[in-house]
Amino acid sequence: MKAFNEQTLQRKGVRNTEKYTLLITEKPDAANRIATALDHEGTPQKLNRNGVPYYQAQRNGRIMVVSAIGHLYTVTSKQKNQQYPVFEYHWVPRYLAERRTTHIRNWLKVITELAENADAFVDGCDYDIEGSIIGYTILKYACDQKQTIAKRMKYSTLTNEELQESYDNLLPNIDFALVEAGLTRHEVDWLYGINLSRALTQAAKEYSGQYATLSTGRVQGPTLGFLVEREKDTQTFVPTPYWGLIAKINIDGTDFDVTYEKTLHTYAEAAALRDACKTKQGRIETVKTSESTQPPPVPFDLGTLQSEAYRLFHYMPIRTSNVLQHLYLAALISYPRTSSQKLPPSINYRNILKKLSKASIYAKSTAELLAKTDLQPNEGKKIDPAHPAIYPPGNLPQKRLDQAEENLFDLVVKRFLSVFGEPAIRQNINVSVNLNDYPFKFSLSRTLSEGWFRYYRSYAPVKDDTFPALREGAPVTVKRVNLKEHFTQPPPRYNPRSLLFKMEREEIGTKATRATTIQTLQERKYITGSDKLVVNDLGFEVIEVLEHYCSVVVSPKMTRTLEEKMEAIRQGKETKQEVLQDVIGTLKAVTGELKSNQIAIGAQLNLALKDTRLKERTVGVCSKCGSGQLVILHSKKTGKRFVGCTNYFNSKCSTTYPLPQTGIVKPLGVVCKTCDAPLIVVYKKGRTPWRLCVNPQCPTK
Repeated sequence: MKAFNEQTLQRKGVRNTEKYTLLITEKPDAANRIATALDHEGTPQKLNRNGVPYYQAQRNGRIMVVSAIGHLYTVTSKQKNQQYPVFEYHWVPRYLAERRTTHIRNWLKVITELAENADAFVDGCDYDIEGSIIGYTILKYACDQKQTIAKRMKYSTLTNEELQESYDNLLPNIDFALVEAGLTRHEVDWLYGINLSRALTQAAKEYSGQYATLSTGRVQGPTLGFLVEREKDTQTFVPTPYWGLIAKINIDGTDFDVTYEKTLHTYAEAAALRDACKTKQGRIETVKTSESTQPPPVPFDLGTLQSEAYRLFHYMPIRTSNVLQHLYLAALISYPRTSSQKLPPSINYRNILKKLSKASIYAKSTAELLAKTDLQPNEGKKIDPAHPAIYPPGNLPQKRLDQAEENLFDLVVKRFLSVFGEPAIRQNINVSVNLNDYPFKFSLSRTLSEGWFRYYRSYAPVKDDTFPALREGAPVTVKRVNLKEHFTQPPPRYNPRSLLFKMEREEIGTKATRATTIQTLQERKYITGSDKLVVNDLGFEVIEVLEHYCSVVVSPKMTRTLEEKMEAIRQGKETKQEVLQDVIGTLKAVTGELKSNQIAIGAQLNLALKDTRLKERTVGVCSKCGSGQLVILHSKKTGKRFVGCTNYFNSKCSTTYPLPQTGIVKPLGVVCKTCDAPLIVVYKKGRTPWRLCVNPQCPTK
């Protein structure tokens, strides 16, 4: 077949009439990789039409591979005004519904032109709900209803071998049940989001005349509800004191701390017991030895990987998702948006280990595992019909990874290795010590058989104690007995890791949307913090409004029920129309209640909005007058921003500090150790955040 140069023909005004297969992918990087894998020589021709890249590959005929750039179509209202409730909607190109997406018009035009001369169509988008919707909407709207004849690629990695096998064994059609469930999810989320968000936003605007973006939805509402409930428990908690008794003893030259076996609730009781226990010598009462077996960990699904990444590297869940997507597109890991904890034999465990062995860092571990006669992974209970658990297909980085990519790639590899390891065996010793006839205790543990620990040691370090000679009845030397006061602690605030676990347990959201939900709550300024998620006044008021006027929308049960219904659609047990009819019925009642109480809701929300805005602008306490707050202000004459003391307005303080005039300024909530002025951080696009003291006379400058 003659080589085909489309750019030359375009310049000559000639239209090529040779038919081809049009293959749609989700992202440009995926299009490049798929075209390279499918081309017989591995060198597809890269083409460009009006700034949109696509590829021509040869594999039993001509294939044109063109990508989307995520979702090219979205749901929007048919009515032009901003009123609510709104129940009439349709799917449209994103450039008709969203700002700053005009480039999508050109992208869709090129796909439509390519579709005109194609006689076969393949949906090569990621095999999950989002990928299925992307492919379906493009085939339906941009390719003139070709979703009915398109075939489907299904793959979990972007390795050449799997992509070739997927294309050579195409599924006869797209998964219409999966698409139907996905369309329903998008439309349900849109209905909840647009109606409830407009209700909150318009209530606030009608009362104050000022616009502020407020939002909630069927996942966002219950998630914020979890945070508010925990915040209330934390803020209303009253600590109570208790005491612990700790003695330091010596056994054969080694010191040990032993604790009294009971909690002491009054100081008088604790002090009396401390005095009664004072002795120079005690004895070992009992020594109980046991062994425990710790099975290997299970393979990563997205949620557990996000959780582990936060624990180890402090990466926010949304950042972990983004980095994993980069690794997936580089064919270094399998598809990350999975809820599976299963590794099927079809992925070829030994072949993966052999590929990984080429990296010196993994050579010893892979050699040990390859020496086993039988490779059986320790699997978890979760199943995902679309994809296996996250695993490394064996490809090694061909270019330098950034630190986050390197960390997560290594984590995925070592988790994969560890699931094939043997159980670890630990020895535990619990010792009871008698001090003047009062029972104290301590425990020790050590590893008897390393098992899977050796493969995951860098991410799960294990402490091994030194065991002295321990004999029941043996004397011990008592060095001192101390009394320590403690206080009961409130339930800990959620962090991103524990909130992900909570959402998963309550079946709120999906593996792909939970991280985005947490990010949205932060962007709306309902919560702050990264280590501990603290609910702001605005978050409290939004939940209070929703619970008071429409409690159903913050109910985890409601969201869980909808998730079950969408799964029922996927299984053919329920229809999209039935689910949407129920949702619209619920929202009609909810929006009616919100409308009739709009003034009261607006008043309530505006108080919180004012407080939130003030806190955003407050950089700290004025160290000069001691009573004013330093806040970010704008000059009426010049429009420039600066930091000024609130006592200026009552003529008590004239303290001011200049600020950079570009970038986003955020207070850090701490003061300079040198001059006591507040510290801020300045964010500028494309630059490292700039941390500085606001005082231009600070000696550090």
